[in-house]
Amino acid sequence: MTAQNKAEQLVMGANADPGLVAVEPLTGDAHDEMILYSRKGSKITVTKEPFRPFLWLEKGSLLKAFEGRHEVVKLAGSGPLNHLASFQSWKDMQAALKLLKQETGFTPSVSSAPFFCITDPVEQHLMTTGRTLFKDMAFEALGRMQVDIETYVTRGYDFPNAARPGDRIIAIALADQSGWVEVLSGDEAAMLKQFVELVQERDPDVIEGHNIFKFDLPYLEARARRHKIKLKLGRDGGLLGKRPSRFVTADRTINYPKYSIHGRHVADTLFMVQAYDVARRSLDSYGLKDVARHFELAEEDRTYIPGEEIAATFDRDPEKVMAYARDDILETRRLGDLLSPVYFTQAQMLPMTYQNICVRGSAGKIDGLILREYLRQGHAIGKPDSPREFAGGYTDIFFEGIAKNVHHCDVRSLYPSLTLVRELAPASDELGVYLKLLRHLLEFRVEAKEQMQKTEDAGRRRHLDALQGAYKILINSFYGYLGFSQARFSDFDAAEKVAAEGRKILEAMIDWLRENGGTPVEIDTDGIYFVPPEVKSKAEMERFRTAFQKSLPRGISLEFDGEYKSMFSYKMKNYALLAEDGEMVIKGAALKSRGLEPFQRSFLEEFIRLRLEGRDGDIPELKRRYEQDILHGRWPVRMLAKTETLQESPAGYAAKVDAKGRGRNAAYELALKSGREYQAGDQISYYVTGSRKSVQVFAAAKLVSEWNPESRDENIPYYLAKLGALCKKFGI
Repeated sequence: MTAQNKAEQLVMGANADPGLVAVEPLTGDAHDEMILYSRKGSKITVTKEPFRPFLWLEKGSLLKAFEGRHEVVKLAGSGPLNHLASFQSWKDMQAALKLLKQETGFTPSVSSAPFFCITDPVEQHLMTTGRTLFKDMAFEALGRMQVDIETYVTRGYDFPNAARPGDRIIAIALADQSGWVEVLSGDEAAMLKQFVELVQERDPDVIEGHNIFKFDLPYLEARARRHKIKLKLGRDGGLLGKRPSRFVTADRTINYPKYSIHGRHVADTLFMVQAYDVARRSLDSYGLKDVARHFELAEEDRTYIPGEEIAATFDRDPEKVMAYARDDILETRRLGDLLSPVYFTQAQMLPMTYQNICVRGSAGKIDGLILREYLRQGHAIGKPDSPREFAGGYTDIFFEGIAKNVHHCDVRSLYPSLTLVRELAPASDELGVYLKLLRHLLEFRVEAKEQMQKTEDAGRRRHLDALQGAYKILINSFYGYLGFSQARFSDFDAAEKVAAEGRKILEAMIDWLRENGGTPVEIDTDGIYFVPPEVKSKAEMERFRTAFQKSLPRGISLEFDGEYKSMFSYKMKNYALLAEDGEMVIKGAALKSRGLEPFQRSFLEEFIRLRLEGRDGDIPELKRRYEQDILHGRWPVRMLAKTETLQESPAGYAAKVDAKGRGRNAAYELALKSGREYQAGDQISYYVTGSRKSVQVFAAAKLVSEWNPESRDENIPYYLAKLGALCKKFGI
């Protein structure tokens, strides 16, 4: 086998069988099997193959009481988990885990346990067979169906709730990658039946939606239950499965119901958008309409209806709602076209289902690649390193205020490059898989980018772009993997060394900039915003950049990837940028907090643009205009309103308040007073009434649905004080 083939096998898995689109476990009496769904063009073939679950052990004797129901193999290497036990069925393995817990006092989730188990049977099978999904498939060949529903909200409520008898589905919009679009309407029960028929008829590999896990599927499931209709969406005619799960991205953790559909994957573009925004922090909202506008996916003549007006619009003009639903589903498809290819490409590498890849953290993905190779070579594995604190990446702010002619440079793959140059690998990685994987991924990414630049074929170019993007995401996660306590091959000493080396380089870069006429503004982990020295020509700027690059150690390279007319540097990781074309990018919670009322967010955006454009003299007039708009009631009440989601039932809230277990909250108080049956998960929009700026919000709040534009009662002093506090914060 050539070195190139070995590299591809390490990254892509040893099994080259093409077209696998789904794998499902099949439980038998004596042993288990896996059902394999493979695609060739429009045809799906179904095959079966044996499945033997497994787990790693410190000692084979740990399962002595399980004699006759498993096989144990001694593994090579000095890692503590040096035995591999295999079983005839998943049921047997679960029984073995129960016994191990009783014998050792450890659960499988404890990193120091004398045993370790991968808890997903499909991932186990993909690891042992070397299979991955979608091999030799183009992204365009994947069967993807988009689903979006529109709902009717009973008068007096702000948001839909499938449990309310008067709420219902009024449209189910469907589309797929072929260009087909259909909007179902009419009787709710008939729509639900037709929806099931269309899923089975068009037979998608993936069902996509924007917020499909927390809204569309739960709503469809609840309404189908009301009509006693079975949502047989699986390739085997099976029903929806569901279990609680969590999606974690950066500092956000989202609890959601994870739906499963036999033989298919469910993908939520809302999660993809949030993952995309972790590094960029360029999105003000994750709602479909805002995201579509951000990515320029919306048609100029698309139909817009505010969410709170859908029911009323449906009553007088149902066709407009159908047009709105059609535009929604088209934007969902375009969003999937844009964001899904990276996950599709990762699925061609990783021993995981596509659905899991779309929500799994990077550390788990790297674990999968390394463990697959250890399993293939029959080698013992170690335990995660004991976690400890250490100094991380270098972040600093050198200037606050407005800076003109700001450039951005990024140290290309700083930490991965340092890792390879210094050979800083996990001590427990006896096979050296960590560094091999990282090196191959970097090489493959360079090759993909070079091919992308050469090709003129649009489809090939998209594929290569997704490929290099998938490599980049994994590459940039290798440093974080070392310092992640749950990573199987974590190593905090190695992570600390990588971080320390990175800080030295970045500090040296800041010194070089200052010594050569540049002015640093902010540095964040591996990127620097700075004002370059004054130059008279592009050639001079190029010489400056070349000298900057030459100041760096071997193996470390710079990428100059942004030039801006101005930058508003407010606080660490809170800044705004104005591009040459007038586009404004705002980053950081202090400048675009979702906790602000809409009028505050609007004011901040206008204020920041004036500052970036050097029009500070217009700021007093901006403040005066907003004050006058509040005084004279020129806005709809939603500009002043807050929206909150009830995390528990109003009755549960009331019991805690009575027991002095929590303070009063406006949204819950309004739910209790309304006389309507609000439940956990409902959203409530409210504004503040009264005539004094200092009020108890929970006592002065009023539902937006009860606002009367002919008899305005919003609390003007309260909202003027809110504006004043915001202005004071920014020195206005």
